[in-house]
Amino acid sequence: MHDPEKLKSLFQKGKIFAYPTEAVFGLGCDPLNENAVQRLLDLKSRPVEKGLILVADSFGRASSYIDESQLEPSIKKEVLDSWPGFVTWLVPKSKSVPDWICGNSELVALRVSAHPVVSGLCKSLDSVLVSTSANISGQDAIKNRSELYKVFGDQVEYIDGELGGEEKPSQIRHALTGKIIRGN
Repeated sequence: MHDPEKLKSLFQKGKIFAYPTEAVFGLGCDPLNENAVQRLLDLKSRPVEKGLILVADSFGRASSYIDESQLEPSIKKEVLDSWPGFVTWLVPKSKSVPDWICGNSELVALRVSAHPVVSGLCKSLDSVLVSTSANISGQDAIKNRSELYKVFGDQVEYIDGELGGEEKPSQIRHALTGKIIRGN
């Protein structure tokens, strides 16, 4: 399904999408739709307190989610130099970021993806997208389309495309401390 108008309609209705990312299949929805996010969390059996990653196709689309005033210029440059790419940054959240995205944190996890399906989906939807691994919390991330269908059935809308060549989920870095939270 790649009809942009149909995608946008489903997104606005709070549907959850399953789509390929750089390393694993992801689940995503409208980050500003609390009901959609809660359904996604319920599908994964994931607590809201853990927070979720947001993905975008450009810094311009992601910037409204960031409180840039809290980022040192050198850190902002490092973030921008890594995007689009396979690095998720924990950055100070703007006031427009809902609590159901960040859990109890003052930070939001953001990535600007170079994956053509992820990037194209964000462009078609004219929005950032929740992006979490397609799996039940605590289980391995799904890398196989038949397993994806087996686990989620008709509870999600499937977006065609191939996984990227990465072996593990994106590295996560803390923008204020520089610490690597996940990955190497």
